[in-house]
Amino acid sequence: MWFFQPAAFDIGLIYGLMALGVYMTFRILNFADLTVDGSFVTGAAIAASGILTGVPPLLATFFGFLTGCVAGVLTGLLNTKGKIDPLLAGILTQIALYSINLRIMGKANLALLRSDTLLSGMRDAGLLGTWGSVAVFGVLVAAVAAALVWFLGTNVGLGMQAAGNNPTMARAQGVHTNWMIILGLSLSNGLVAISGALMAQYQGFADISMGIGTIVIGLASVILGQAILGQKPVWRGILAALFGSVLYRAVLQAAMEAKIGLNPSDMKIISAVLVIAALLLPKLPFFQAMARARHEREIAKQVLDADIAAARNVTDVD
Repeated sequence: MWFFQPAAFDIGLIYGLMALGVYMTFRILNFADLTVDGSFVTGAAIAASGILTGVPPLLATFFGFLTGCVAGVLTGLLNTKGKIDPLLAGILTQIALYSINLRIMGKANLALLRSDTLLSGMRDAGLLGTWGSVAVFGVLVAAVAAALVWFLGTNVGLGMQAAGNNPTMARAQGVHTNWMIILGLSLSNGLVAISGALMAQYQGFADISMGIGTIVIGLASVILGQAILGQKPVWRGILAALFGSVLYRAVLQAAMEAKIGLNPSDMKIISAVLVIAALLLPKLPFFQAMARARHEREIAKQVLDADIAAARNVTDVD
């Protein structure tokens, strides 16, 4: 069936790394970060330029991650130290990154099809765009998601969640909220940059305009996935962001391949419709009922856990 094209899942999983980055800022830090459109290209530009100059692909991709982290730090410093509004801080960094990315690349487009990349082996074996590559990307994304779940469960990760949920209370508990914001933005844009680096190697080129609309895709993935799967606890929110990314790409691919008169020039309007649908889904009675049911189950589980703990305490006293 055209709805289940493996290539759509490949791209959905690669963009899933970007969706995880957006999830960190949008849901964990409660920070509307627009740096994403720039840092996505930065990761692609660094990886592509490095590969073309002889840097090993894995190392070039890692450099892309580090540069994305630096972009996030810049946005964080503008916000926390410069007291600039989060939206404006992200826009300023994004604008600056456009020129920086052009400097890195030297021109608007870099071709990688004749260079060895992380994906050359799969490309040469004819695995790209098959269920084999879907499995490879699935394992990679699952490993990153598991690492993120672990990190957000550490003391630092819990401090980051507290900084995003209630900064005043977090500061009262000794959490340095400014540093949590900077760290969160750094890791977020690092993930976005890795997504950009992998996307450039997957499609065989890096382009200065490839990041346009990335933040929209990321937000749509997070909102769409969490409307269906929910966002609490953290592991479910992360899973929902990945699910939303794959679903978004699969629906987009299906719309393009369906015989309804659409062509590549309609990509933007299709994306806009999908984002509107993602925003409206949580307001539908069916999804609201699902959300209430999940909330009631979580409350019941918390009450049960409290009763079990109380019973154990009584037993220990006896």
